[in-house]
Amino acid sequence: MESVKLQFVSPRVLPQSGKLLGRVAVLDVAFVADELGTSFAATTRKLIEELGPRLAVWVDHHDHERHRDYANDPRFVLAKKSEHGACPEMITEELVARIGPVDTIVCHLDLDGLYAAAKWLRGGTEPYPGADDDARAIDTRLGTPGPTAVRIDHALRAHFRDDGLKQCIVHYVATGAQDPVLRQRIDQAAADFEVMERETQRLASLYERRGQAVFVDAQLHARTAFDKTELLLCGQALAKVSIVRHAGYVTLAAAFDSGIDFLKLFAISGGMPTRVTLPEKRLADVLAKFAADSQISAVDP
Repeated sequence: MESVKLQFVSPRVLPQSGKLLGRVAVLDVAFVADELGTSFAATTRKLIEELGPRLAVWVDHHDHERHRDYANDPRFVLAKKSEHGACPEMITEELVARIGPVDTIVCHLDLDGLYAAAKWLRGGTEPYPGADDDARAIDTRLGTPGPTAVRIDHALRAHFRDDGLKQCIVHYVATGAQDPVLRQRIDQAAADFEVMERETQRLASLYERRGQAVFVDAQLHARTAFDKTELLLCGQALAKVSIVRHAGYVTLAAAFDSGIDFLKLFAISGGMPTRVTLPEKRLADVLAKFAADSQISAVDP
């Protein structure tokens, strides 16, 4: 377990293949969408091609039209989010045994990705009873996660740039979520989430109705750090679509089982149909799409 290197990534910022040691497992890393200056060809496909035979497996559950390109490649275990709400449940003892030893795990930097890495390190066995259900509840925001997952999720949201914390979490979960020293570090990080949560709730109170969507300009109103994912979920409790402007971008979100397809509505290639991020120069266009109630039908099935 200790000999396997861990690399934490986002779909848009992937590591250079030459810096990844030996055989590589990629877990919970979505194929990138062609938006915000990134492209599938220059990001996802580039890493796949550069790794070549060193890519042992790629396991992911985020919708993408390019999944079909790898349907006949046994290294790729790909699904839609409607099929698997989280990645750990896709990692089985049979899969880990079939793939064999790996030297590096590249995983998404959220709870879902870290739990997937921990489960792989355990040979495909669940780290603690209910861990797969916890990952699904956190990633889909459906159901009620247990206290261990809530604490870890809060720690990650408060310190999402801290790779040392991510290492701590993977080893804590991979060893059965029992180590008191590792838990103490996670608890300390999770305590900082309370400040972010208060700011998130304050911003959520500023949502404005825009047809069948709600919109908040966090770029204008934010006073300190907040949790954008939680803010978007607060908006979804008010309307079918939530829209947040922040840091030069506009993010739209809807429930993953809503049937909404932002990719078609905004002519985006690849990515998740129910969450997209666009440059803020498109804000007027975005808001206009939802200004009239009839417009939402353009993205419904």
